[in-house]
Amino acid sequence: MTRMDRFKDKIVVVTGAGRGIGKAVAEAFASEGAKVAVLSRNEQSCGKSAAAINEAHPDAARAYAVDVADFDAVQEVGKQIVADFGGVNILVNNAGITRDGLLLRMKPEDWDAVLDTNLKGAFNTVKAFQRNLMKADDPRIINMSSVIGMIGNAGQANYAASKAGLIGFTKSVARELAGRKVTCNAIAPGFIRTTMTEVLGEKRQEEVLKIIPLKEMGNADEIANLALFLASPDARYITGQVIAIDGGMTM
Repeated sequence: MTRMDRFKDKIVVVTGAGRGIGKAVAEAFASEGAKVAVLSRNEQSCGKSAAAINEAHPDAARAYAVDVADFDAVQEVGKQIVADFGGVNILVNNAGITRDGLLLRMKPEDWDAVLDTNLKGAFNTVKAFQRNLMKADDPRIINMSSVIGMIGNAGQANYAASKAGLIGFTKSVARELAGRKVTCNAIAPGFIRTTMTEVLGEKRQEEVLKIIPLKEMGNADEIANLALFLASPDARYITGQVIAIDGGMTM
């Protein structure tokens, strides 16, 4: 098997795949032979992402617009994906939002929105696909956490809590599903150049680079490459782990 067809005949679900890291992950799996369900809350963004993938890899992707925070909607989309593709081998929980602000001024709705999308969203998708994954070949779950969930950050109590919760969720799912050979791991990106970091001003970016030993931000393709490894047969014996890809921030 060559690298280009490493995921041939595998069905991959990627949430938050309309842009940034999720889009890069979806494109990476399609480039290695997988069929990809591209999920996003915004119909236009997931549609554009799927169209771009299909242009490079015909019939490799389908778009599904769904709010991962909505349990019932996710279960319905899950049924549709299984019907469309015939099953699921790999689930990548990448959907995430921020509603930053100091705790003193943070509104309850900002706390709820972040926890509902970033943490409950992963619960919703695992519930939608876990029975299918337990019957699949080389089943994998990959949750996109963050270094902020490991070290915290002023002004991001909600985001840090959601990403820290995702780490605990990852380890628990790994233990529960290990008997069915489903591995579950988390990736903890540091500062990655995406639309989320583009909004940082020049001064803030300079401050960020000072706390990164490698003195540069990462890129989405590097996160995608790690996801490919964790989903590959080479990572068969890795489960319940959190792998930081952060230029040395958390060492």
